[in-house]
Amino acid sequence: MKKNKFLCLLFLLLLGAGSIYGQESTPAVDTGITSWMLTSTALVLLMVPGLAMFYGGLVRSKNVLGTMMHSFVAMGIMSVLWVILGYSMSFGKNVLGGWFGWNWDYFFLKGIDENITSSGIPEYVFSMFQGKFAIITPALIAGAFAERVSFKGYVVFIALWGILVYNPLCHWVWAPDGFLFNMGAMGAIDFAGGTVVHIASGVSGLIAVIYLGARRGHPVLQSAPSNLTMTMIGAGLLWVGWFGFNAGSSINSGLLTAQALTATQVAAATGAVSWMIIEALHQGKATALGFASGILAGLVAITPAAGVVQPTGAIALGIAASFVCYFAITLKNKLGYDDSLDAFGIHGVGGIVGSIILVFFIRKSWMASAAAAAGGTWTIIQQLGVQLAAVGIAIAYAAIMTFILVWIVNKFVGLRASPEAEMQGLDHTYHGEQGYGMLNPR
Repeated sequence: MKKNKFLCLLFLLLLGAGSIYGQESTPAVDTGITSWMLTSTALVLLMVPGLAMFYGGLVRSKNVLGTMMHSFVAMGIMSVLWVILGYSMSFGKNVLGGWFGWNWDYFFLKGIDENITSSGIPEYVFSMFQGKFAIITPALIAGAFAERVSFKGYVVFIALWGILVYNPLCHWVWAPDGFLFNMGAMGAIDFAGGTVVHIASGVSGLIAVIYLGARRGHPVLQSAPSNLTMTMIGAGLLWVGWFGFNAGSSINSGLLTAQALTATQVAAATGAVSWMIIEALHQGKATALGFASGILAGLVAITPAAGVVQPTGAIALGIAASFVCYFAITLKNKLGYDDSLDAFGIHGVGGIVGSIILVFFIRKSWMASAAAAAGGTWTIIQQLGVQLAAVGIAIAYAAIMTFILVWIVNKFVGLRASPEAEMQGLDHTYHGEQGYGMLNPR
């Protein structure tokens, strides 16, 4: 009888140990974090139609539908490419000396069906969240060369750009074995995409417009926005979606999430108010477009710093971004390049400002962690060196690869629209439709 009791007790202990072991080897789904990450994924996707409205309202009425299609088609093309190879190239293990990553389990996402990450979310959710960044980044580039590219050429360009520019940059900055991720004591700080998204897209847009040239008739012919009301609504949607963009990048639902969300709100508001004041002092009027531009400048600048700085740092970044981006936009006319919708002036310049200036506002807890990792000391100057290196690498890589891709696509597919197509408008020429149903849009 005693022997039977002993065997039963031993069996129960082994069963309990097996349960504990199973829980450790397979993390349980954290429903709270998963819910927030699902929400964040949807919010980032919302930014794409928001961007389409923002850009679409700024172009002439004959190009509004074609311009909005640049954003929407990215939702389809980049999503498919992300599932096939983008996730693997971005978050797989180093290959070809760390140029990009690769993991056959990530190919077509075929090996992550039941995977739970260490954060307690299904890996599908993490993959889809990151995939939204791969969608919006090439869509941002389209603002630079709006009203002058063929639809077919644009489709080929963003597909190649996503594979050869975005995916490697994403791997360098965010993959655990990426070389920028491991540079210095705390790596290159890019909380949600200052280098990967904004610098890469802004610089690429600048290179593309320099190569392709200005819109025909620019700047003599007037190119007044067709619908600033739609642009303002788009700016509002971008602001809302940016909470998923930045706060979702915590991959958590806790203190860091709250810090990132707060910094995002503060920087956006500060950027908008600062731009309004600058414009009123410089031009005598505070415009709706200026206010919307200030929102974006603040949001772009805080993106790399959202989880790193306190509200005072967010205010400083919002002010700095508005000043520098405003100056960059006024300077483009003197320099003679036609950045149609200021993709470089706001995203490129704002991303550079945020990625560098954030080092002067890093919260003490981050610096303390960095010092501990470095063996006792890590200074702002050292981190500044890391940030400058990361910014320089992102600029150089995006510029060189974009020049190569623009040249190839323009030569073999045709990226620059023909004079006839440009005069008739993108809507009629490439889509056989008209955004506003007007007979003779101008």
